[in-house]
Amino acid sequence: MNNHPRINAHNQGGKNRPQTARRSVLAAGTAALALVLAACGGGSNPLEEGTPGSEASSGGSLVIGSSGGTESQIIAELYAGALTAAGFDVSTKPGIGSREVYVKAVEEGSVDVIPDYSGNLLLFLDTGATAASAKDVMAALPAAMPEGLSVLEPASAESKDAMVVTKATAEKHKLTSIEDMAPVCGELVIGANPEFAEREYGLPGLKAHYNCVPKSFEPINDYGGPTTLNALITDKIQVADIYTTTPSIEDNDLVVLEDPKNNFIAQQVLPLVRTDSVDEAAAKVLNEVSAALTTEDLIDLNRQVSGDEKRNPSDAAADWLAKKGLTD
Repeated sequence: MNNHPRINAHNQGGKNRPQTARRSVLAAGTAALALVLAACGGGSNPLEEGTPGSEASSGGSLVIGSSGGTESQIIAELYAGALTAAGFDVSTKPGIGSREVYVKAVEEGSVDVIPDYSGNLLLFLDTGATAASAKDVMAALPAAMPEGLSVLEPASAESKDAMVVTKATAEKHKLTSIEDMAPVCGELVIGANPEFAEREYGLPGLKAHYNCVPKSFEPINDYGGPTTLNALITDKIQVADIYTTTPSIEDNDLVVLEDPKNNFIAQQVLPLVRTDSVDEAAAKVLNEVSAALTTEDLIDLNRQVSGDEKRNPSDAAADWLAKKGLTD
């Protein structure tokens, strides 16, 4: 499986990538689930194997899962560490795979808690949803939830697509928001993943919401990764689609343009839980993690794990929890 920190967390089943209706997920059944797991795990099944010595979710124990993305694994370790410190019996199941797979896993009870993103989850469950702001997305989610599933409080931390420019480009064209791009859009080359050309949030959305039609579009198939960054810094492109929790934005002093018309749907980090497994005490712990987690925190955690340090996600999570006083 591709372990790019953002591809798996957003690309699979989310708003900004191809959508799969929930009914098709259920119809796929166990056979499809097995196929996806085999592809992700080289024959091992992460839904059957927890951490060493762990047991399946029963008798009050909690299983914390994560998708195939690095960021999802980091957040899962935050949840697991806080719950363990609060006295819960916790095991983890990293690398479960796409949203199609892990939502089904929570429904079936092999996983009790998994990190997700508010906007992506809403549009996975209800492909016709129109909510875009953080408040509206959270208001719409409860009605979209399958029976037995719920979401807890969202973090202020948000990992979403953004239009990013260099400081030089921002100063040259006086850009602080996407709205400012409209008068000069015809002079700008936008670089993004190939599907940006057709997705509702992509070129069509920029035109519809901001009357922005670029000089040209440069498809770059690394979802805001090093190739995109290099193209932006070398001025091959002037605007790039980069996720807001990507450390390269801060590390290269790039400018994230504001999105006042919510072209990009809100993507707050939040726990998706199996309702009958997560009691009030566990929910309180998870909500405390969400209350403390900021976008800046997530950028730093991503940098520690995916950058030069290459830290273990559980170690990075443990230090963050200690710093926030969530393991006292």
